[in-house]
Amino acid sequence: MKISSLINAFEPATGAPPRTLAAFMGWCLKGAMPMLVLAGVISAGAGVTEVMTALLIGLVIDGVVDQGTDFVSTHIPMLLGIAGFFLILRPTMFGVSAAMQSLAVGPNIRPLVLSRLNRYTLGHDVSFFDNDFAGRIAQKQMQTARAVTDVVTECINVVAFALATLVGSALLLTAIDWRIALVLAIWMVGYLSLIRWFMPRIRVRSAQRAGAQANLTGQIVDTVTNIKTVKLFAHHKHEDRAALDAMDRWRDTAVAFGGLATAFRFSLMATAGALPVILVGGALWLWSYGMASAGDIAATSAVAIRIAQMTGWVSFVLMAVYANIGEVENGMETLTPAHDLVDAQNASALNVTKGVVQFDAASFAYGRATGGVTELNLTIQGGEKIGIVGASGAGKSTLVSLLLRLYDTEQGGVLIDGQNVRDVTQESLRQQIGMVTQETAMFNRSAMDNILYGRPDATKDEVIEAAKRAEAHGFIEGLEDHKGNCGYDAFLGERGVKLSGGQRQRIALARAILKDAPILVLDEATSALDSEVEAAIQTALERVMDGKTVLAIAHRLSTIARMDRIVVLEDGKIAEIGTHSALLANGGLYARYWSRQSGGFIGIEETVEA
Repeated sequence: MKISSLINAFEPATGAPPRTLAAFMGWCLKGAMPMLVLAGVISAGAGVTEVMTALLIGLVIDGVVDQGTDFVSTHIPMLLGIAGFFLILRPTMFGVSAAMQSLAVGPNIRPLVLSRLNRYTLGHDVSFFDNDFAGRIAQKQMQTARAVTDVVTECINVVAFALATLVGSALLLTAIDWRIALVLAIWMVGYLSLIRWFMPRIRVRSAQRAGAQANLTGQIVDTVTNIKTVKLFAHHKHEDRAALDAMDRWRDTAVAFGGLATAFRFSLMATAGALPVILVGGALWLWSYGMASAGDIAATSAVAIRIAQMTGWVSFVLMAVYANIGEVENGMETLTPAHDLVDAQNASALNVTKGVVQFDAASFAYGRATGGVTELNLTIQGGEKIGIVGASGAGKSTLVSLLLRLYDTEQGGVLIDGQNVRDVTQESLRQQIGMVTQETAMFNRSAMDNILYGRPDATKDEVIEAAKRAEAHGFIEGLEDHKGNCGYDAFLGERGVKLSGGQRQRIALARAILKDAPILVLDEATSALDSEVEAAIQTALERVMDGKTVLAIAHRLSTIARMDRIVVLEDGKIAEIGTHSALLANGGLYARYWSRQSGGFIGIEETVEA
């Protein structure tokens, strides 16, 4: 097995991430711990070789002092062994340690943590994403995964190495003279006291800096994502000011962190500088009274200088570790709230046989007193095509969101073929529902990939056939992106910005056609199309809708006039229901909508007279 495969970089996590630091780190690293411990042991072994270096140098010096020039000729095996230590054993230990960290740990831990965080984040309901910057959420995932990885690698690379070196050094100095070892112990108490005072403060300021960094990223990504709106409203200065304000807040936190970091490093370096003076001075004092040899002085000096040098390195790394811990805690706070919308414990896959959709006294008001839908009762038979109309805020989108279980009803329920959507898996539910929305979602991927999103296992011929049925094949063949990819291989840009609104909707229609789900939701599916293309697509839609249960939301009433029934919503309740002709004959709300349309649209913002 390759050393790079010792850790499974994409092993799924079990359960939700805990919200305490130690438990969260355990959740992130579960499955990798045996290899991390092994890497730590190897790093500690490399640290021990540093102490052996000082010991061997001391032995050689004592031998030369005691025996003079005869030492070399009488101790050839010993000198060869020491040479082997320096030429073979020591480089091998450091090489193996480096390989474990650079091949086994570093490249695997980051994707392991990121994949787990990303999976959990994707499981949040839509409200989680609605309430935050997309850029901030993405930044937090990347930041947290990187910080956990840095904590692990630095603890292996430095902490295990340094601890082994310090323990070995203490044993060596004890063998020389217990009083020198006692001096090292006293120095260590002072050194650790400084660390204990500084580290919690560094951790807090690092978390503040990480939060400001994520907000800054979110602000900039939000502006870039909506760049067309920025330009249309000529708000460059406004967005620049918002970005500068976010940068200023980040700068303040960075300066606060930097000031504390400077004081920390200065204090530890001053403390480290005192160690060689104390230890070497002590060894010289013992030597002056005949209680230490020249080799002891050399070994003590080597240990003292090595620890002093290592202290600066360790202080820098500990500061980075605690800074990363602060970032981990900040990311943990953002990404790991409990999922509000989860599958039932024994949820089964949805089994659609007829496609009957039933809203049973369904109520949902987004946690408010008003809005959404209230005690809505509606049964849609399998294969029936229902049009849904109403003014803005009447509850049309809420009704569809409850069907897709983007939210749970506050009262009542939604059933498909007698199965409550709460009792089936969300994945199986949404696999059985095709949807085309007015705000068409496109990925910055190829046209082929965007259509394949409807059914990833479809063949190229099936994709092209779906595109033809959606009247999209013609313009797709003419696409070309900035890298020279053409036709179905051309990338569409972020959110499909390289396409017109009508082109985006035709690709979305092709995606729904390819999915071929038994229940179809059309939310203003042809609103961005010109009349000629709409007429062609209406024919295609009629073929697609054949045999399916259809819910079609429309402000352009002409698009739903031929539906089996039309449901008119007002203030979250069903005001009228019937066929187009029956509703017109009734002379009620739908008839007034029809008569007051201009160009076939409901006046969304206007108040309908009683």
